[in-house]
Amino acid sequence: MIELKDIVIKYGDFTAVHDLNIQIQEGEFFTFLGPSGCGKTTTLRAIAGFEKPASGTITAFGRDLSGLLPEERGLGFVFQNYALFPSMNVYENIAFGLKAHKVPKKEIPERVQRIAEKTGITEHLKKKVNELSGGQQQRIAIARALVVEPKILLMDEPLSNLDAKLRVSTREEIRRLQRSLGITTIYVTHDQEEAMAISDRIAVFNVGRLEQIGTPKEIYNRPANAAVARFIGDINVLAGSMDQALREKLTCTPEDSFFIRPHKVTISKEAVSGAVSFPAVIDSFEFLGAYTKIIARTQDGAQVTSLMFGSETDYETGEAVSISFRPEDVLVLKEA
Repeated sequence: MIELKDIVIKYGDFTAVHDLNIQIQEGEFFTFLGPSGCGKTTTLRAIAGFEKPASGTITAFGRDLSGLLPEERGLGFVFQNYALFPSMNVYENIAFGLKAHKVPKKEIPERVQRIAEKTGITEHLKKKVNELSGGQQQRIAIARALVVEPKILLMDEPLSNLDAKLRVSTREEIRRLQRSLGITTIYVTHDQEEAMAISDRIAVFNVGRLEQIGTPKEIYNRPANAAVARFIGDINVLAGSMDQALREKLTCTPEDSFFIRPHKVTISKEAVSGAVSFPAVIDSFEFLGAYTKIIARTQDGAQVTSLMFGSETDYETGEAVSISFRPEDVLVLKEA
């Protein structure tokens, strides 16, 4: 298990990470998620030994990491820019870490070959790094981190340099590899979809603070506060007359706001029985194959987005409709 206890990280008078407490289980794929500048990469670098906390402790499998150099911590690190050596071929890049760890020379070829097979880059071992695609380079960086057989793998936004389609296929490969090896992995990303797709659990960061830890389903369906709700997935903030009506129906405080996911909202010609409904007009209508995205506007100007699956109904901009949803689908959340 990895434990971060009361971690504070400062740069002069600026506090980058506030009182962070996280426990990560052995074999878990755990993701630090949040917008740029929220402290997630800073925290990862502290685990690796590249940053020194102002206070708090970091332990891994019962060992205090404080005071240990990065190379003494038994970690593998995949950097955002891969940090490969362009003057070396693929084999030499992977073998570099083994040589640095003073692994006997006779063991190196076998270990490089084994990890190359697992990461699917055997055919590229004799090639120069600059001859390969971004996705192939990313796999080389992972292989180099894994070949030293670390107990923990740290990955700092490893897919950010890839195009959208390659990101999806590569993240699937990373998850498959992590499961097959059973290695404890801490992954940093700002991409919520990426985090939801590959993580066992997610820690959501915001302005240097931990907002929530949970499984992807827990964080999506039960966000801890408004900041998490706004960051994870598309969501509607119910304002104006909708806000006023809900305050009469739901238990809330003046500080609470009301949110609902687009797929929980129905746009129809008439009000839906058993739901709360509000007259509106269509602002935009987009048929996207499996679902239709509709944006409607209430009489007092509040916009609501609906994702309607399997709908064959066509609407025109400016057409009168009803926005309907069940009160039990509304999330009542405090601003962080």
